[in-house]
Amino acid sequence: MKHTYRITGMTCQGCRTKVENALNGIDGISATVTLDPAEAVITMDKHLSTEKMQEILSAVGNYTIAMKVHEEHNGAQHKPQQHAHAHEESMVQHHHEKGGVYYCPMHCEGDKTYDQPGNCPVCGMDLLKQPVLKKTTQFSCPMHPEIIKDKPGACPICGMDLVPIGIDDEAEDHTYEDLLRKFKIAAVFTIPIFIIAMTEMVPNNPLFKLMDLKYWNWVQFAFSLPVVFYATWMFFERAWRSIITWNLNMFTLIGIGAGVAWGFSIIAMLFPDLFPDQFKTHHGTVYVYFEAATVILTLVLLGQLLEARAHGKTNSAIKELLKLAPNTATKIDGEKELTVSIDDIQKGDLLRVKPGEKIPVDGSIKTGEVTIDESMITGEPVPVEKKPGDKVSSGTINGNKTFVMIAEKVGSETLLAQIIEMVNSASRSKAPIQKMADKISGYFVPVVVLIAIATFVVWAIYGPEPSYVYAFVNAIAVLIIACPCALGLATPMSVMVGVGKGAQSGILIKNAESLEKMNKIEVVIIDKTGTVTEGKPSVEAVVSVDPAFTETAILERIVALNSSSEHPLAQATLRYGEEKNVHKQPISDFEAVTGKGVIGKLAEEELALGNQKLMEHVKAEIKPELAEQVKAAQKLGKTVSYLSVGKLAVGYVVISDKIKASSAGAISKLQKEGLQVIMFTGDNYDTAKAVSESLNLDGFKAQMLPEDKLNEIKKLQAAGKMVAMAGDGINDAPALSQADIGIAMGTGTDVAIESAAITLVKGDLNGIAKARLLSHKVMGNIKGNLFFALGYNVLGIPVAAGLLYPTFGILLSPMIAALAMSFSSVSVILNSLRLRSAKIE
Repeated sequence: MKHTYRITGMTCQGCRTKVENALNGIDGISATVTLDPAEAVITMDKHLSTEKMQEILSAVGNYTIAMKVHEEHNGAQHKPQQHAHAHEESMVQHHHEKGGVYYCPMHCEGDKTYDQPGNCPVCGMDLLKQPVLKKTTQFSCPMHPEIIKDKPGACPICGMDLVPIGIDDEAEDHTYEDLLRKFKIAAVFTIPIFIIAMTEMVPNNPLFKLMDLKYWNWVQFAFSLPVVFYATWMFFERAWRSIITWNLNMFTLIGIGAGVAWGFSIIAMLFPDLFPDQFKTHHGTVYVYFEAATVILTLVLLGQLLEARAHGKTNSAIKELLKLAPNTATKIDGEKELTVSIDDIQKGDLLRVKPGEKIPVDGSIKTGEVTIDESMITGEPVPVEKKPGDKVSSGTINGNKTFVMIAEKVGSETLLAQIIEMVNSASRSKAPIQKMADKISGYFVPVVVLIAIATFVVWAIYGPEPSYVYAFVNAIAVLIIACPCALGLATPMSVMVGVGKGAQSGILIKNAESLEKMNKIEVVIIDKTGTVTEGKPSVEAVVSVDPAFTETAILERIVALNSSSEHPLAQATLRYGEEKNVHKQPISDFEAVTGKGVIGKLAEEELALGNQKLMEHVKAEIKPELAEQVKAAQKLGKTVSYLSVGKLAVGYVVISDKIKASSAGAISKLQKEGLQVIMFTGDNYDTAKAVSESLNLDGFKAQMLPEDKLNEIKKLQAAGKMVAMAGDGINDAPALSQADIGIAMGTGTDVAIESAAITLVKGDLNGIAKARLLSHKVMGNIKGNLFFALGYNVLGIPVAAGLLYPTFGILLSPMIAALAMSFSSVSVILNSLRLRSAKIE
């Protein structure tokens, strides 16, 4: 028996060798392990459970092994093979019942996944759920939604046709809702604690007329219990995990700082006589820090809530892609036509696609000649003419004629499904940035703890009586002044203000990671259609080559013919005619000649509008000078149609996709900043070359499919380049997700926008230069914030440890330490707000 297993936890060839040797050490097993992909192909004489192999691997390192349930072929996913062990199938079923696959958004452990929600053991972030790509097969009555059937049909109550319920998205990730509920609870109890603490500074405090301060301390204690032990208890769990695994991060600081402040307050409240007078209020009570602990915890919880909200949108691109394919199709079954669920379509089925409908699966045309809008796949605005035998793809849109197709690829094999999978895979494969604050914390946390311990020891040995009280209080002061409030605010405050500044300038930024990376970009990849160009066919010129006909006369005849045409290019000429105030004249004997053009009579004139084959069909003469002009335009990638009157071609119309007025200047600006600007397009070579030369691009590639763009970006990244991709179409979505920074045109599709990290609302490439400048300013602001946050600690920690006591008799009480901590937070906030006036034009 030979099976493939997925291995997680391997990071180098040494890991691969260790895993392979461990598996080969098991009797009856022959294993070959690869690092990329991280798999083990195992041949076994008799069945050996995965649990047994896991025990062996756990003994040699932090590795996990699991049956590879999905085999990948050409980007598509297929069902588990029939020979899978029964216990493995049971495991998979249980896995889905648990809620699916979860992963860390920071990818701290590479591609490692978990079968239950929770927190990353390395960074403490909430695990995210991988999207489930499936559509519902259930149908409901629009008048009686309680009626739900597995197949289409009629409502048993009112007789109306049942309609598909819609896309069965993955179960909602409840992380945001849970955090929101906890934040509300934390805020409700933290606000009164803060008010009670602050009123201690008010003369003739009205609260003290109700009861003494020591009793109000008990009220603060009671209010803090729900905050500490329910709303924010997860922070202490993460802090504990970070300590025992020595993966020190922000949660380590939060847990120690807030935990010590809260614990100190309990001791101070229960045993006030242990403390010297200088640490007591004039009421005889020791200062408590319930408000410091709860405010810190609540603010951190707010940050987690905002982050969860952002992460909740990461899978929306895939949901938008799923909406492209219809839920039902019309299947031809003998003499009958049946409406079936898209999940019930089999290879070889005959399907009828009506005008304006989306094509349900990949296949080929059996009967009918039509035009197909393939812009969501190719990104090109001009519909493609199709005839029997030609291929059609799922999600593309039929024109104005009915045709019959043969289903050839269904389910996960379709091109649309593969694009969905590429978007999902590329989104998961990004190497995340280790946050600057966490890098600092890795060194800062152990240093602060060591200083606190050293402070306690020195004061306990050499301090005045009561030495242990002095030792404890000063150690607490060190920990409180090192509390992570300012350090935790340093990055999110700058990002929050920077993102708002970007939005005011038409730059929508999805996350902090994209802001940091934008400043490091070396190569900018741009799509053509809708990014560099307007994204829709338009008339560039109407030309007359016969003195008997003016250009207006040529346009009048073109408009007359196309007013009866259903072809999409005809609409471009009609719009142009409206702009020129051309009156539509009636046409008789109109006929559309498939693949060639249209013919008709205007009064007594025999007119024909189309390509060279149509001119040959109507036996119209094309003079050499006219042919040369048309050939020159076609070499530039333009679409050209001849107009003949009688037996002579007298003029032509040029249709193209105009370059945006802002494109040339924006590209030149990026190149002056040292960036390479390269164009990837699905259009033909001649058109791509003409656009590239007119804009002086650094290079271009033409006739590219979505996977081609994706692979080219991977090659650039493998060469060590930081790549930004700017695009607007569904076909750009995989490349936008794979690029270090995906930049979507706000005038483009929802899928492109959701796949990108940055969206330019105006669809103007000048926004890329603005985004780079904004990135530079935000990163500088973050570094300034970290300087303020750490500066107070560098100055305050020695004072809190008692460095000034031997010479000046000065001790920094925990209250003053908390005040210094507040000053550092205020400094961070004020510095961040400077970004609001930053110039990025």
